Amino acid sequence: MITEALQVPGELSARVPAEQRGPGLGRDAVRLMVSRGGAEPAHHAFGELPELLTAGDVLVVNTSRTLPAAVDGRIGDGRGRGEPVVVHFSTRADRRHPAGRAVADHWAVELRCPDGRGSTRPRAGGPAGTVVRLPGGARLALQAPVDPAGTRLWWARLAGAPAIELMRRHGRPIRYGYTDHDQPLAAYQTVFAVDSPGDGSAEMPSAARPFTAELVARLAATGVQFAPISLHTGVASAEAFEPPYPERFVVPPATAWLVNAVRAGRRAARGGPGGRVVAVGTTAVRALESAAGPDGRVRAAAGWTDLVVTPERGVRAVDGLLTGLHEPTASHLLMLEAVASATADGEALRRAYAAAVERRYLWHEFGDLHLLLPD
Repeated sequence: MITEALQVPGELSARVPAEQRGPGLGRDAVRLMVSRGGAEPAHHAFGELPELLTAGDVLVVNTSRTLPAAVDGRIGDGRGRGEPVVVHFSTRADRRHPAGRAVADHWAVELRCPDGRGSTRPRAGGPAGTVVRLPGGARLALQAPVDPAGTRLWWARLAGAPAIELMRRHGRPIRYGYTDHDQPLAAYQTVFAVDSPGDGSAEMPSAARPFTAELVARLAATGVQFAPISLHTGVASAEAFEPPYPERFVVPPATAWLVNAVRAGRRAARGGPGGRVVAVGTTAVRALESAAGPDGRVRAAAGWTDLVVTPERGVRAVDGLLTGLHEPTASHLLMLEAVASATADGEALRRAYAAAVERRYLWHEFGDLHLLLPD
């Protein structure tokens, strides 16, 4: 992987949201690094995004709402004894999933150990038959690993309460040890999030977090268009290079039509300004590419995707990507390499990440952003 040897100092983890770092700051008070073709990375404030895009460009945004997917539980006899755990509800199974049964409250879950500081540390799942007692008398029974070769994520059956209601009453947003403290659920919602009964993301589609209503209005005023998709993200992987698991997605007909129209217009203009399809986040890339045929034409689609975008597979429908900064061993970097290979030379991503460390950019969901554009 192109950034595998990169060392990211721990102090470059964003510990609180941008709006909490100083008086008068908003969500958009983050930095934006721009990789354009083979040029050296340029450095901007995120609020300058309208000046970096062009009329006719399309931003593909994920409208999935973040769930309060972390719920305290205990493996034991129900009398206050036993092992305390935190259940991360990752992905709801349904009839369309080959590994799921036709029961709404079968979920892929991750069990983690509380670390005493409000966050968690990894814990192996299982064994099959383990019962986790949850608030309000609910019970979660582990059934089988999601990946037969793994132990992190397990299919489990929830009884005693609907999962969405359980999370609403007793859950909180998933957070990891690099953050300072718990945040309200609103801190993990993006401006594009919409309600989808029974569905949502275990973790925030974070590339869209710095957008504000004012910035969206400025972008629209310059002629930038927005195309919604939804992809309900599961929990992040703690394992190096672990590929993403299948996730549920929807590419609406209007989005497919718009993407195809602007790409056709760009081809007719022989690559002139405007008409670029820029995905906001890796989730938007995964959804859109899952709906794209070998010819690059996007078709309306809904269901499950197990697509892993790699440099070998390449991208067919996406011209650019707005994303956060990823750990050097994250499998998402394969997707970034695929986009970078389509927009620049093979060293663009390496140069960008080296510059991000040198200039003290911030990583993770409350951190700074990286925009990859074609030359």
